[in-house]
Amino acid sequence: MRLWTARTLIILVVAWNLQAAALFLFQPAAAVAGFELSGMPGEAALRGLAVLFLMWNVPYCLAAWQPARHLISLKEALAMQAIGLLGETLIYFNLASTHSILRGSILRFSFLCV
Repeated sequence: MRLWTARTLIILVVAWNLQAAALFLFQPAAAVAGFELSGMPGEAALRGLAVLFLMWNVPYCLAAWQPARHLISLKEALAMQAIGLLGETLIYFNLASTHSILRGSILRFSFLCV
């Protein structure tokens, strides 16, 4: 039961990350406004994020495949999630409330309920 719970949670994160990576890589124009960006520079920035999302998923995939065997990857994935949540929370609370669109985008990625 614990094995499948771990796998399910990891797979949910991988799916969320891959969905974002696909959108940012193949249709960045559809998402730039959510980051208060525009034009080719905004699209390039989102494509760069797509590459990062793909890179970040390597330990998640190993951990999802065999969490007990790839315990280091599981611990790396947990540490990455903790760092991401902390970093996104700090960014969120340091943005002026006038940046509601950007704050909403940060909430979608951090699952932060404020």
